[in-house]
Amino acid sequence: MSATSPNRDEPVVKTGVFHQVRQLLGAVGASPVASKLAVLVGGIVVVVAMTAYAQIELNSWNKPFYDAISRRDLSDFIVQVGVFAMIAGVLLVLNVAQRWLGETLQMRLREAVVNDLVGLWLHPRRAFWLQAGGPMGAHPDQRMHEDTLKLCDLSVALGVGLLQAAMLFGSFASVLWVLSKDFSIFYDGQDHVLPGFMLWAAIVYAIVGSLLTYWVGNGLILRNAERYAREGELRFSLTRINEHLDGISLAGGEADEKRRVALHFGDVLRAQSRVVLGLTNLTWVTAGFGWVTIIAPTLVAAPLYFSGKVSFGGLMMAAAAFTQAQSSLRWFVDNFSIIADWRATLLRVSDLRQMLASDLEAQAGGSRIAYEESEAGTLAIEALEVRAWTGHDRLDAPDLVVHPGQRLLILGTPGTEKTLLFRALAGLWPWGSGIVRRPRGETIHYMPRGTPYLPRGTLAEVLSYGMEPSSYPREAMVAALASVDLQRLEPLLDKTGRWERELSMDEQLRLGFARVVLQAPPWLVMDDAFGAFDDDTLELIIDVLGKLTHTGIVHIGSAGEAHDRLFTQVVHLIKAPHEVPEEHRP
Repeated sequence: MSATSPNRDEPVVKTGVFHQVRQLLGAVGASPVASKLAVLVGGIVVVVAMTAYAQIELNSWNKPFYDAISRRDLSDFIVQVGVFAMIAGVLLVLNVAQRWLGETLQMRLREAVVNDLVGLWLHPRRAFWLQAGGPMGAHPDQRMHEDTLKLCDLSVALGVGLLQAAMLFGSFASVLWVLSKDFSIFYDGQDHVLPGFMLWAAIVYAIVGSLLTYWVGNGLILRNAERYAREGELRFSLTRINEHLDGISLAGGEADEKRRVALHFGDVLRAQSRVVLGLTNLTWVTAGFGWVTIIAPTLVAAPLYFSGKVSFGGLMMAAAAFTQAQSSLRWFVDNFSIIADWRATLLRVSDLRQMLASDLEAQAGGSRIAYEESEAGTLAIEALEVRAWTGHDRLDAPDLVVHPGQRLLILGTPGTEKTLLFRALAGLWPWGSGIVRRPRGETIHYMPRGTPYLPRGTLAEVLSYGMEPSSYPREAMVAALASVDLQRLEPLLDKTGRWERELSMDEQLRLGFARVVLQAPPWLVMDDAFGAFDDDTLELIIDVLGKLTHTGIVHIGSAGEAHDRLFTQVVHLIKAPHEVPEEHRP
């Protein structure tokens, strides 16, 4: 890594499926809904076990039912129809209960996973570090929304299916063993006993199908993961166009954006075509085994019938038992495409979580700015040097101390990275050297370049953002709006809206200063906050800030903004004339 930029290489993550499952299960186990999930899982186990028992009873019912048909015994036939109705009724109730439990488990599991990811993501400054973390940090919104939804749905569906398959096989394996425990093959003039012939046949049949399926469909995991990545890029491209329609339309850039979308969509189609090819090849195996399975149970059970060891009803019961056991064993074959989709989704979600849970700041090498606490009422900057993309920038005053009510203007000379200095003061850009001492227990309000962030909510929530709206009386909000000439917004304080679309850029900028007036923070750090104002509005803002007599202000701006009426001290951000010492290099 060069000495002028942090490392943006994607970190190495553990991608083993068992590690990923263990990681997510640990997060789920620590969630507030863990006890509810345990109850739901226990309920599903009980219902599936009862369903397996009822299916055993239904399988046993085959023998008397088909024997009654073979004997043309109408009264016994009617009795067996009644027995079937009772068994089917019980199975219906169990199926409905299983569906409710499964859907509720999906919902609660998603609640646990999403809350865990969002909690990690919105840990102070972590979302910013993730954004700077390279490809792994791309489109976290898609991973937390769409991927978690799919992961939870597939996990529950596959988990319940696997549980059912295991219980059914355990139940019907004993049936097959009993039916064929005395089976023998006459060969070379003598009988060769092959106990449990039908059970071994079902196992071999399923193993062959599973191995073929894995061999043909293994590539689907990476193909699905690539497809989801390309889908995220397309989605981001479309969202970005929608957010910047005015600039695109004014510049006549529709054709250029259409070309960009076409490129991303082409990547999606190529990735999807590879998935389609993989699914097509997989269908040769799954569909082939599906058709063979229609007759395979009868073919396997036929020797028992023709040898006279079972009746026609016994044949049907044996075939049904083979079908149940074999379908349980070939669960992997039937669900491989879904398993591949689940595996790809698990990869994306678990990698995001591992990235969020790691020390994102430490992943970039190089020396660090030290952040310490100072005594209340003092903001100190000592020998600060910021590692920028174009070199190293430093302040021409090695030691600065700002007290409440004082106003410091930092002028950036050409070629310096003023925004990186702002981020360094805020703790978002720690690459460099020196010390920033922030006052203990006192709030610092940071105002970045451009329009402020306006959350979707009421205008009162926008004004008090970062604090509770109830912390401020309505009269104070009205006064704050009036101080920046936004009286017209007073009736809208309780209205919910997307204010970045409903307000002009000038109004959004002034609303940011109204927020400062309302909250009256003890410290205010701004990044080029005056450049977009006309002269009259600028005078208004300077007058507003001048009334915050107890607020210490640090403003990073350009040379034309040395407003004598506001700032009491001026320093300069300049290019460092020397290289970083060897011990501070990355």
